[in-house]
Amino acid sequence: MSEQSRAAQRDVPEQLERTLATEVSLRSRLRHVAVGLAGGCGAAMIAVLWATEPNALPTRTQAVYAGLIAIGLAWAVFAGWVLSRRRPLFARDRVLSARIALAATVVTALAGVALAAVRGSTTDLVATAAGGVVFTAAAMLTLARARRRRRELLRLRDALRQDAP
Repeated sequence: MSEQSRAAQRDVPEQLERTLATEVSLRSRLRHVAVGLAGGCGAAMIAVLWATEPNALPTRTQAVYAGLIAIGLAWAVFAGWVLSRRRPLFARDRVLSARIALAATVVTALAGVALAAVRGSTTDLVATAAGGVVFTAAAMLTLARARRRRRELLRLRDALRQDAP
């Protein structure tokens, strides 16, 4: 039985069927598996590196390790959350991932600027701040695009629900 005839049997509008099929496709799910593995493995590697240090690390280094582990775990938990859902999320996953990316970018940029201010020259500080601004702006743009996509999908869903018999 073709996809179109299955959609017709369930009275699901074809446009919505096509749009949501990409959200629950195998390719999309495999991407989330990769994100979860990358986050979990990254967090585990940093935790092992930290645990196997023969001497106590400086406080700042411990804080950075803890932050990197938290970021990795955030991505792993996010991927687990998405994969545990068996229905379309209407781009809610995109918004959440963009928020995680923005938070990680801001924290990393602030830490880099603080480190450059303490240990580097004025050139280092300006370069680090400029890089932080560029990456933060890119993360903010990603969040704005994710929110717009979610609004579009929700509008489409609502419009198609009203048109459905």
